Amino acid sequence: MIVKNIKVFSQNIQKNNLLTNTILETYISFDVIFIQELLWVTIHSILSSKSKNGKILVGVLNYPNWLTSFRTSSCANDFPRVIIYINIRLSSLCFSLHKDIFNHRDISIISFFNQNNIFFMINIYSDSSQLASKYLKDTKANINNILIITGNFNIRDSLWDSNYLHYSIYSRLLFNIANSFFLGLSIFINWVPTRYSGNNQDSNSVLDLMFLRFGSEELNNYYIHPDWCLALDHTLLTITIPIVEEYTQIKKYMIVKDSKKEKTFINEVIKATKDINTSNLLDAISLKSAVCSFAWSLDIIWEKFKNY
Repeated sequence: MIVKNIKVFSQNIQKNNLLTNTILETYISFDVIFIQELLWVTIHSILSSKSKNGKILVGVLNYPNWLTSFRTSSCANDFPRVIIYINIRLSSLCFSLHKDIFNHRDISIISFFNQNNIFFMINIYSDSSQLASKYLKDTKANINNILIITGNFNIRDSLWDSNYLHYSIYSRLLFNIANSFFLGLSIFINWVPTRYSGNNQDSNSVLDLMFLRFGSEELNNYYIHPDWCLALDHTLLTITIPIVEEYTQIKKYMIVKDSKKEKTFINEVIKATKDINTSNLLDAISLKSAVCSFAWSLDIIWEKFKNY
């Protein structure tokens, strides 16, 4: 497959996993999906040597067609509020998360390789206190080749919202940050609000923005979709960013439903599951050893299945 551009999708989902689920299933034609205000959910309890009730395992939605990129944390009040999904068909571009550059719950920066050059993309959720913007202002980062900064910035300003007559003190901060990365505010093709208020006393507003490279053809060419928000406040933003053509080879392994191969594969997975030795699960170390052994067995089955 020849990759000529990267199709970007961005939306604040307001902790609605149903919407995330719909996005990942519906927008498979997109390459990178930026999500703000994601919801962390309890997956299940796992055995713990410290508690008889087990340890609660929390996580985010995962799909086989999407690679997830997000900052991890063991503290509930520090869970990230941004996540990036990367279409698996672009895995050969070697996308990577960079906590070494920005380590903040509301900022996610990824890189990918294109014709021996590295490029960056940044997803941001800046709350009403502007924590993310202030962090970026105070953090020195000498990086080039940022293609896009996008997200929900929670700043109302007449510079991008014709229905708002005032100027925000935070907009200058935001522009200074963008300028430092050689990015400019992108102007949408169709002017519509990006956030629709559920309160009749409050007006609709533009809070979701994109910053793109100065001089790029797509700078004033992104689109807002007001008709697809599933009754939520925030609309979605999309843009196509051209890159130097890159050839990616895709190998797709499939199994036909109700086929002999499927039955063989399922039987071997069931056997591997039954063979798990659970007689000595006395602590976290023995549990980890059993899980790793099972994962190793599944890897062997999968390799056998690929060449079946």
